[in-house]
Amino acid sequence: MVSTTFLLECLLRAGMREVVAVEPAAGGLAALAGIATRRGAPPVFVKAFDDPPADDVFAAEAEGLAALRELGGAATPEVILADRELLVLSMLRPRPSSETFWEQFAHALARLHMSTTHPRFGWHRDNWLGRRRQINTWGDDGFAFFAQHRLLRWLGEPRVEAALDAADRAALERLCHRLPDLLPDRPACLTHGDLWAQNVMATPDGRPALIDPAVSYTWAEVDLAHVWSTSPPPEAQRFFAVYAELTALDGDWQARMPIVQLRQHLAVLAQFDDDWGAGDQIRATLAPFRTRT
Repeated sequence: MVSTTFLLECLLRAGMREVVAVEPAAGGLAALAGIATRRGAPPVFVKAFDDPPADDVFAAEAEGLAALRELGGAATPEVILADRELLVLSMLRPRPSSETFWEQFAHALARLHMSTTHPRFGWHRDNWLGRRRQINTWGDDGFAFFAQHRLLRWLGEPRVEAALDAADRAALERLCHRLPDLLPDRPACLTHGDLWAQNVMATPDGRPALIDPAVSYTWAEVDLAHVWSTSPPPEAQRFFAVYAELTALDGDWQARMPIVQLRQHLAVLAQFDDDWGAGDQIRATLAPFRTRT
């Protein structure tokens, strides 16, 4: 009740006087979310922070949605309003439980990645991964960019400092030094950046649609690893087969997923008391790098 009252107050302050009620919406972890009923207009999705981490959080998210749609051809919700405390979007549908849907998503994600290759890694501004800033300073070397801005960047976070011991941190630094031996040299492309399964929804006519991006130009496997590692439903197995075929992935791609997904596990560990096993996953991936061989 408190969260929906707060959302309603935010909407009214933003001038959306046609809103008559807000019901809670499930799924979000960092922000408050709801569905707003409007007088004489379709309902809309709304989210807000009771204590925004910065003034540009929702502006950056709105820009990311536009980039995915305009540069990569992905379906995204319409941005109705984005200001310091509030983001209002057109409504999407829950994704259907079908292999056909996930096959369509494989085509959409492959198109996004293959049509947006870029000579550099980064983005023209920093944006946000949950309540933490995602550093997007431009770089020419994908390995250095991923090491500095996607892995080592999290070591200063208090929750990460508390969860990982000195040997773990040294192992992460060792892994970063060896990234050119562990991962293939790939070009940068536009990535969603926070592509866990809950951020894949459907348009009103049933096409795959994306929400909650943290975009940047980086390796396509950042998105692939996130889908792979966040308990996708059984029908999603068709997605991986089709995406691999469309993008000519080599046969070793699955073995790389834990290393690429370290970035997201570290982000989760940095932000949430319940890390849903992220700390254990990090330590398991770092185990081979804990001592020099």
